[in-house]
Amino acid sequence: MEILLIVVGIVVIVIGLAVSIALHEIGHLVPAKKFGVKVGQYMIGFGPTLWSRRFGETEYGLKAIPLGGYISMAGMFPPARPGGTARTASTGFFDTVVQDARDASASTIAVGDETRVFYRLSIWKRIIIMLGGPFMNLVIAIVLYGVLLCGFGIQQASTTIQSVSACVLPAGSTATACSGSDPIAPGVTAGIKPGDRIVSMNGTAIGSWAQATKVIRSSPGTAISIVVDRTGQQVTLNATPLLDERYAYAADGALLKNSAGTPITERVGFLGVSSLLTVQQQPVGAVLPAVGDNIAKVAGIIVTLPQRLIQTVNAAFGTEARDPNGPISVVGVGRIAGEIASTQSIPIAQRAGALVGIVASLNVALLVFNLIPLMPLDGGHVAGALWEGIRRFFAKLFKRPDPGPVDTAKLVPLTLTVVVILGVMSALLIYADIVKPITLQ
Repeated sequence: MEILLIVVGIVVIVIGLAVSIALHEIGHLVPAKKFGVKVGQYMIGFGPTLWSRRFGETEYGLKAIPLGGYISMAGMFPPARPGGTARTASTGFFDTVVQDARDASASTIAVGDETRVFYRLSIWKRIIIMLGGPFMNLVIAIVLYGVLLCGFGIQQASTTIQSVSACVLPAGSTATACSGSDPIAPGVTAGIKPGDRIVSMNGTAIGSWAQATKVIRSSPGTAISIVVDRTGQQVTLNATPLLDERYAYAADGALLKNSAGTPITERVGFLGVSSLLTVQQQPVGAVLPAVGDNIAKVAGIIVTLPQRLIQTVNAAFGTEARDPNGPISVVGVGRIAGEIASTQSIPIAQRAGALVGIVASLNVALLVFNLIPLMPLDGGHVAGALWEGIRRFFAKLFKRPDPGPVDTAKLVPLTLTVVVILGVMSALLIYADIVKPITLQ
């Protein structure tokens, strides 16, 4: 049964990723056709074609390697400047690659379709076409985050007390019982009991555990009047937090660590009570901030990618542990999805919500990654169009001849370099996810 659930989790992610890629390419396809560009192919995957069918002038199909997709638009690259000479292998490998790219682009332009080419479009139309794919991923992410937050809900700390410590143990202590020298926890002294729901502190209504924690941590040695709901009746208690060394947390609840990865501690008030975690549905207004936070995290990973890849290499080929917040391959994502699906201790609804969250995060990753201004990514084509617009603006400003379209074919060698780098990076992450995977444990 466990194996079956693991397979189900992986299949859900594979289907979710395939649908996301398909919709990404539709984001390119629809505006391209709207603007009159001839689209020869719409393909999901790369490599040998498994299935295809032609509708009108466009061939739609599936390929063997489901790690992306593309649409083939006529005239992606402009021809060489008038008077330019054709390149051959004798002039160098990269020159030949550039010319081959031009020739391949020219071969997509049939007689009578000379005006239906990508490079002839106005700059704003080309930008819309190239941003259509990432925009679709953004829409998918927003919809899925809406389903996750507003439908399934997320696990959060409630204002209900789950447990009360009998004594005060140092931060990070692994002791399972109190000794005679350990001071009694202030929560026990105050009479707080598991199941109590905090209503107010010092006359201020408490609506979240973070709010309660803030009052406790900022009041060492100061008595706090706490009103709790105990089996339907309100009880007033007085508690005095003890000044103690505790772990420091960020505003989002994440544990703070120093540059060496060691948790940071601080001297704060301590009661010795913990919150009951409950699944809580979020308001619609929480969706966009959640998507924005995910975008910021993915962007942060990309900005620090070289450093993170070095850490991944050290982990894969050495003794270091994998960074749970570092880059991960599709294999790793599938493994985590399978682990979530097979965890019997988590309710089915929470497992389904977690899988929805993974697909939402994958779409955020596709969105941010494709906006990197490097060919062959969408951001590279947008950067080329913007550069062309800048050149034409200044030519017009200084009354110079129109410089014409930017010769993006010259960037093909860089494109090949980027493709090779991405291939090596993918292979490294897949290897790391096999030999030293990131797990939920």
